[in-house]
This record gives sequence, C-alpha cells and structure tokens, in this order.
Amino acid sequence: MPQPTGSARVEQQSASLHKELGLTDLVLTQILYVVGLSWVGAAAKLGTSQIPFWLAAMALFYLPQAAVVVYLSRRFPLEGGLYQWAKLGLNGGVAFLVGWNLWIYAIVLLGAFGLSVANAIVYAIGPSAEWLSGNHVFIGAVTGILLGSLIVVSILGLGISKWVHNAGAVLLLTAFAFLLILPLINVARGTLRTYHPLTITAPAITLLNVNIFGKLAVGALSGFEYVAVLAGEARDAQRTIGKSVIIAAPIIALMFILGTSAVQALVPPGQVDLVGPIPQAFRLGLGSSGIAAIVIPFAVMAVNARTIANSSVLFTATSRMPMVAGWDRLIPGWFSRLHPKYRTPVNSILFIGACSLAFAAAGMTNVGEQEAFQLLDNAAGILYGLTYLVLFGIPLVGLARTGERAPRWIAAAAAAGFATTVLYVVLSVLPIVSVVSRFAFAVKLSSLVILVNAAGAFIYLRARRARVQPAPAGAIS
Repeated sequence: MPQPTGSARVEQQSASLHKELGLTDLVLTQILYVVGLSWVGAAAKLGTSQIPFWLAAMALFYLPQAAVVVYLSRRFPLEGGLYQWAKLGLNGGVAFLVGWNLWIYAIVLLGAFGLSVANAIVYAIGPSAEWLSGNHVFIGAVTGILLGSLIVVSILGLGISKWVHNAGAVLLLTAFAFLLILPLINVARGTLRTYHPLTITAPAITLLNVNIFGKLAVGALSGFEYVAVLAGEARDAQRTIGKSVIIAAPIIALMFILGTSAVQALVPPGQVDLVGPIPQAFRLGLGSSGIAAIVIPFAVMAVNARTIANSSVLFTATSRMPMVAGWDRLIPGWFSRLHPKYRTPVNSILFIGACSLAFAAAGMTNVGEQEAFQLLDNAAGILYGLTYLVLFGIPLVGLARTGERAPRWIAAAAAAGFATTVLYVVLSVLPIVSVVSRFAFAVKLSSLVILVNAAGAFIYLRARRARVQPAPAGAIS
C-alpha cells in the first residue's frame, strides 16, 4: 500500500538519526516515565477501595493506551511519534497542535522541576538546611545547573542520555522493591500486626473518588506514547517499541497497586504525604532503627534521580517536536538543524532549554506570579489530556485518510480511552477543592487552554499560508 504524501521524506530524515535505543532501554524508559512517585500517595487516599479504582483505570485507559500505541507505532514507526501519527492519520493542523500542546506542557514541567529537586535536597540534608527552603538564589542555582546539564546531555545524544534514563529507572525499581518488602519486615518485627496487600472493598462513587480515578488513569498511567517520539532513534522501532510496551505494562501495574498497599500499611490513614509518600513510608516503616539513617537518604536520592532522569526523557522527547515540525516547514528549518557529530537537533534543544529557564525565572519573581504559575501548571495537565484525545481519535476516525480501517478491538479500546480522557479533562476544569470561586477558576483555566491552542492554530495557519504562496516572478525553484 502506498504511504501517505510526505511520509517518504520523514522516513529519510528519521533514517539519518543515530539508532541508540534497544529493547531494554525502551522498557526502562517507559517504567521511568510512567511510574510517578506521588501517585501511590493519591491512590492511598482511597483506602482499601484503591485496587478497584486502579483496575478500572487500567481497564479503561491504561490497556487501551498500550493497545493503541503498539498498533500505531507498528503502523507508523517514525521519529515524532504522536505528531507523525496525527499528521498521517488526521491532518497537519491537528498534528501541529499536538506538538504545540506537548511543547507547552513540557516547558511548564521542566521549568518547575528544579524547585522539586531543591526541596528534596533540603529534606535529605535535614533541619540544618531549613534556611534554604524557599531561597530563590538556591532554587535558581539548582534549576540552572540541572537544566544546563540536561542541555549538554541532550546535545550529546541518546548514546549518553539513555544511561541517565536507565540509571534512574534502576534506582526507581530498587526503591519500590524495598518499599514492597518493608511491611513484611514490620510484620516480622511485630510493629505491624497484619499485612494484606490485596484487600479489596467496594468503592464509593463520589465526586472526589471519581476525580481521583481520572487522575490515576490519565495522570498516573499515561506516558507510553512518549518513547514513540524517539522511534527514529530506536533500533527496529517497528518491533521493539510495541514489545517494550507489552513488557513494561504488567510491571508498572504491579508497582502501582502493591506500592499503594505498602504505603497504606505503613502510613496512618489521613496522614499520607501526597508530595513524598515513599520517603514518608520509609521513615515511618523504619522508625528509629539504625538503618533508617542510610535508607531514608537513599529514598530521597532515588526520588531525585527519578525526577532528574524523567526530566531528561521529557526534555529529549520535547526537543524532537520542533525538529519534526521543521521537517514539515511549519516553523523555520533552523529548528531541524542536526549537530554534525551527534545528529541531535542542537538548536531545538537550546531553544527548549532557554524557554524552560525563562519560565522557571518567571515563577520565582513574586507571589502574584506564583499564582499565575500554578494556574498554568493545572492547565498543562489539560493540554496533555487533549493530546490523548487525538491519540485515541486516530483509530476511531483518522485511519480512513490512509485508506484503511483499524481493527474493531483497537477501535473499541480507543473509544474507552477517549471517554476516560474526556472525564479527566472535564474534572480538571471543574475543581473539587476549595477555591474562592469555582466558576472563576474554571473560566480562567478554560480561557488559558483556549488561548494556548488559538496561538498554536494561528502559527500553523500563518506557516501554511506562507508555504503555499506562489514564488515571485523570475524566481528559480
């Protein structure tokens, strides 16, 4: 079957990239990116009904996501992942907005991750470092060093950065392994009477619980599509990306369910730290034992390592979005220029780094801007959710553009994932927490998301008009 127009050029561009990622790298990267450490704390708030909610989230979003990503990565194994899938399955305008939304989402997260790491460093050092908490100079220095390091590592390419990702994933797996056996250690010591990790009670269907379900589904269980962005830099991408999803999915599911049970066993109900539930569980599970002085700093280090390595994955994948948009001549070709030795989009990397630094600096200026920062941070989750509506929409309506239909079971999975994502987006716009005015918050958040996408649509339409303008008389084509 002939490929859609333009795919041959994309395949040629993808083929020029270094093939650094093997199956093991892809599996570890997926575990690293999907397993966020705070989500077991959020799920712990559900009590013993957490397992039904996790299982529902996996059935209605996680497995549909895995099925659609495997299907599309085998159908279109191209650098740019979801951007390319949207372009070839739907149209260039939708594809550009996908890349635009992912770019804004990443800028927000990368601009904020220095604050997270700085706070974790203060926590690891202890009371003697309390004066650094909230210190803008300290936070700025940490953010600058980390983003500068990410820029350098990204320019050097996945031949180097994949080891950062792999090390972060291994530390994450090690921390989770210790978390899972810690309740058993407490039972053996007599400090925990019983431990039943698979205890299940019928869930109560409340607005709070449904909101947590949406966050567990789209928030905690999303991310499989990110490795597909790097398809042009993976060996035998058509086979290995799909296989990596199949291998990583059950591991991730067990980490979330058993990790939540362990936190519930070690932390009293109602006292779960939503920011750092795993270090908290370590501290309470170890008590005053001598090993606590070793394990708790290790837990903080593992959290930091995961945050840094995960940010590297996000940074690397995001820098490919301007590159592939440049291939399509929707933005200046400057963004697509590759380093002569490392074959990485050096200009795109520098641009993403500069925007992240600017956003981080803006977020630290004063309290008023902190409020705007928080609003944009909430909007970022919705922007990411919108890209999932496109992901699931492609098998439902998009493949007709290529002259084929997705299998019925893929379409059914996509329909379930689409509905779950709609629920997440709606509940993100309508807050269930205490705010001055729920209506005003929803209006601000909705307006921000609309403005971001309107700006993206304007850039795309302007670029498309410029691209189809007839050449001036006498010009040489």
